[in-house]
Amino acid sequence: MDALRHQLETLPESASLREATKRRGEVDDAVRDLRIAVTDLTAEQKKADADVEQVKARRVRDQALIESGSVADPKALERMLGEVDSLNRRIGSLEDVEIDVMERLETAQSALDERTAELRRLDEEVATLLAARDRKAGDIQAQLASVADERKVTASGVPHDLVTLYEKLRTQKGGVGAAPLRARQCGGCRLTLDASILGEIARRPTDDVVRCEECDRILVRTGESGL
Repeated sequence: MDALRHQLETLPESASLREATKRRGEVDDAVRDLRIAVTDLTAEQKKADADVEQVKARRVRDQALIESGSVADPKALERMLGEVDSLNRRIGSLEDVEIDVMERLETAQSALDERTAELRRLDEEVATLLAARDRKAGDIQAQLASVADERKVTASGVPHDLVTLYEKLRTQKGGVGAAPLRARQCGGCRLTLDASILGEIARRPTDDVVRCEECDRILVRTGESGL
């Protein structure tokens, strides 16, 4: 299981999947924030619209009274004309606020649409990468099962105490309990053995278990060991 997990983590699809998932999280956060902004601005726009309509309705009422001639008192008429002018200024100010809110809402909505589309693309990308990784995971799992079967056959002819030692070292040494000796170098820790040690190894029987003096792994002698 550890070997499968390690191989999956090193796949190019896994790296791309981690990057795409991280990006998706960032975009999802942005979409959430933009939705809140759009909701707030929509409510703000409705209020701005209502404020403008309310003041306009009051202006229409006052203008109708003025035009009807029902206000006979000159001072009252003057006050009403002044109020209409004030209402016009107020409407202009409120309409500026209304336009500002509309522009901010349009910008937020556009950004939300873009990020939502990006989120959909990332969802598709993540799904594609997951499928590709799962296919490779199946292949790797099949290969590991095949290797495990071969290992059982090979281990059946190896002394039990040597298998036990190898398993112990494999657990301690990050999955590598034995390493090839090539060009006078341990394939596990990369230590270069000196001539005296190489001479001692050369004199030992081929079925003797040889250990690296640095990392303690089992050394597998090869035709390229330099003995």
